[in-house]
Amino acid sequence: MLTSAMELATKFSADLSVVVVSAAIWRSPRGPHALNWAASEAHAILDDGSERVTGSGQKPVNAAVFVAREASTGIIDHALQDGFDAIVIGTGDKRGLSRLFLGSFAVDVANRAPCTVIIAR
Repeated sequence: MLTSAMELATKFSADLSVVVVSAAIWRSPRGPHALNWAASEAHAILDDGSERVTGSGQKPVNAAVFVAREASTGIIDHALQDGFDAIVIGTGDKRGLSRLFLGSFAVDVANRAPCTVIIAR
């Protein structure tokens, strides 16, 4: 997914942001919510992505970790806040019942985003 985003940014001379969203996977009214990544893991993912972008000769305009109730909402909110023209997002390989019950994160972003969404596999 990051490779696709870097190629598109180069092709269109576009700015590139690297964003990691750590989403709540469990929440209790009595305590803090659990995130899909610990802060250190999320920042390690962000650092790795930023290094890959920098190594390709580009410089990310923005690199950030966001915490959100849902990952798709975090990405969409960030796109609205920074006025993105496009979002490049990866898709998992869910099939059958897991896709039916869990839905598709990429499709959710594509349906709700205020800009073009490119789904990379």
